[in-house]
Amino acid sequence: MDFLLDPNIWIAFAMLTALEIVLGVDNIIFISILVGRLPAELRDKARRLGLSFAMLSRLALLFSLSWVMGLKADLFHLFGQGISGRDLVLLLGGLFLLYKASHEIFVEVEAREEDHAPDTDPAVLKSAGAKLFWSIIGQIAIIDIVFSLDSVITAVGMVDKLPVMIAAVIASVGVMLFAAKPIGDFVDQHPSVKVLALAFLVMVGMALTAEAFEAHIPKGYIYAAMAFSLAVEALNIRARGKRLALQQKQA
Repeated sequence: MDFLLDPNIWIAFAMLTALEIVLGVDNIIFISILVGRLPAELRDKARRLGLSFAMLSRLALLFSLSWVMGLKADLFHLFGQGISGRDLVLLLGGLFLLYKASHEIFVEVEAREEDHAPDTDPAVLKSAGAKLFWSIIGQIAIIDIVFSLDSVITAVGMVDKLPVMIAAVIASVGVMLFAAKPIGDFVDQHPSVKVLALAFLVMVGMALTAEAFEAHIPKGYIYAAMAFSLAVEALNIRARGKRLALQQKQA
């Protein structure tokens, strides 16, 4: 009971929860874009599975803290650069994110114009069935591990009490469960925002790859760029809405 009455514990919990939510923004974007390719009736299920896996992977890593911290030890050296287990995970995750985001941008911008029946067509998605669903869940699971590793290492650096870390992870994923659907619907309704979100993922992939080679890019720079781009796009959406309303009024 004394543990729960300690104000420092609650401050640490609030700060860590907020940080976990911020660190989970790119994860939500990735899940929202992939889930958007599924039929409407499967999207909520895919979101829940994806975020549930994110929570389980974070909790599993938290319960194996000694192993996680051991990932910082160099496994081998390449061109005079020490490469640890964490570096390998970040490198593979960053390259996967770069490939996936670039491929999704191509599908969104080019393939839809070239193909008469894009793979986002409901009939095609229905014929793909369970194969497409589990393929997307598998991709979400892969990138969840990368984001979880970075998140857990951050949590370990901020708080030294395991129960606080566990509570913060569960609370942050709970918030993300509520935020994932409106974010996903908004991204799906605005193609320009979807391309912008994919560009964010390219930035995150580059940051993860650079981090693997000890080239640290402050996340504040990335989030500031995201916020500025979203603000500009919000103005564009508002301007387009006003033009459309004016055209409808004149018609």
